[in-house]
Amino acid sequence: MTSSDRHTLSAPMSRARLLRRGSDRPGPVLYWMHREHRAEDNWGLLLAQDLAAERGEALAAVHCLDPAYPSATLRSFAFLLKGLRETEARLRAKNIPLLSRLGSPPAEIVRLAREAGLSALVTDFDPLRHKRAWVEAVARDLDADIWEVDSRNVAPCLLASDKKEWAARTLRPKIHRLLPDFLEEPRPLAAHPRPWPGAAPAVDWDTTLAALRPDASVPEADWIVPGETAAAEALRSFLAERLARYHKEKNDPNKGAVSLLSPYLHFGQLSSLRAALAVSRAAVPAEARDVFLEELVVRRELADNFCFHEPRYDSVEGFPAWARATLDKHRADTRPAIYSPTDLEDGRTNDPLWNAAQLQMVRSGHMHGWLRMYWAKKILEWSASPEAALETAIRLNDRWLLDGRDPNGYTGIAWSLGGVHDRPWGERPVFGTVRCMTFRGARGKFDVRAFARSMGAWTGD
Repeated sequence: MTSSDRHTLSAPMSRARLLRRGSDRPGPVLYWMHREHRAEDNWGLLLAQDLAAERGEALAAVHCLDPAYPSATLRSFAFLLKGLRETEARLRAKNIPLLSRLGSPPAEIVRLAREAGLSALVTDFDPLRHKRAWVEAVARDLDADIWEVDSRNVAPCLLASDKKEWAARTLRPKIHRLLPDFLEEPRPLAAHPRPWPGAAPAVDWDTTLAALRPDASVPEADWIVPGETAAAEALRSFLAERLARYHKEKNDPNKGAVSLLSPYLHFGQLSSLRAALAVSRAAVPAEARDVFLEELVVRRELADNFCFHEPRYDSVEGFPAWARATLDKHRADTRPAIYSPTDLEDGRTNDPLWNAAQLQMVRSGHMHGWLRMYWAKKILEWSASPEAALETAIRLNDRWLLDGRDPNGYTGIAWSLGGVHDRPWGERPVFGTVRCMTFRGARGKFDVRAFARSMGAWTGD
């Protein structure tokens, strides 16, 4: 699709691809949300409303929860469902019910669609394997027009690049060429004129959460409020209080300069486009805007690109050939220590900075961005093999972090352990030519003792 072609389409349609053309018949339209959990700034929902309006049909949204969703705990399920409570209220105010289902998403969505006599289904783009398998199964089994819409990326993933990019430097110019077309203000969601046929009672979200029986050993995070309203307030707070110094202080965990937006972005309670528009208009130093937008847009979209084009994104086989070769060469190297999974999860190593990062993650569901790289690289240094390190890092990341189970997490871990989107560096034990990060290097960047003390992890003087 060329730039001129996109200008002939509605804004939501320019982010969409048709997965299946169904029989030409009347029937309501359904928006299946599984990545973008919000009522506003949601291009998929806007496309669904456009299709329903063109056909003179009713519109509903549906969310289906899989009780067996990988690594989902009370922390993640509660954050999601409490946000959906607000989204449901916002949608009902627009005469659009939010239907809730439990079970296998493809089976439940197809069942609901057939019961409703659906004419069209719109759903979210997601590059992760299991989500793509869901959508492919529905497209195979459901006779309806089926559209997939990328509401996550400012420049849609499939338009930005049709191949796996080597690094940010190769994707950046492609995204920047698209930004004039896609960095646009979404229209508000309108009240829908035609009611959904049949009963659509309000969802009892507390009962839904209890029915999931989530792992309660990972408790809810008490420092962050879920939902669209809280996400908007978090963005406002970041713009007013921290963005102006972001470029200078973001890599120091003692400075409190990070955005704290990643849980809202991961759960789709905040649009990355909304954040990008707000930051681009902020009255702060240009360098602060540029540094944050590079991370929000280019780096996050690079992660979606990697996970979409590399099906082994969570495997050592997904690492570049040079990294696999150098890690293989150093498999037999003596490790400075080998820690058990329990010791790592509990933050019991000889490195107080690593322990502090792990404790921050376990207690809050958040880990400072610079520390995530250090944390993952140390796991490689302390594991018997790259495969064991990767398994441990992904398990801890997805279990404890609010923004776990996300392309950014898988890509960040692959960068840390396997040189994805990086280049060879000087050769060292265990790492080979994969970039290394050290405790001594960290001490040269910020007050390591102060951060470790703040987490109760400093045992020195």
